Amino acid sequence: MEETSVGLDIIWWITAVELPALAALFWMNWRSREELNNRLDEVDQRVSVSIAQARESLAAYKLEVAKSYVTISYLKDVERRLTGHLLRIEAKLTHHSAEGK
Repeated sequence: MEETSVGLDIIWWITAVELPALAALFWMNWRSREELNNRLDEVDQRVSVSIAQARESLAAYKLEVAKSYVTISYLKDVERRLTGHLLRIEAKLTHHSAEGK
């Protein structure tokens, strides 16, 4: 009878203590994993927003640098020189095409 009571004590121990403890550990692990996944999604979204803001700030900074370092008079001078070069090239092409006829 003693062996039977020891066997029942072990079965009772397993069903009353071990299975609920294992179920609780499984549930805690599952909850932790879900919480970690949710936090990772939040961090990913925050990083995406931060990267977009950084890109916008960089574009605004580039535009500000371009505005402050390139003056209107310098741009007009470059445009005038490019127009002069293009007119000379056009004249040469017209001259060469006239000679070829």
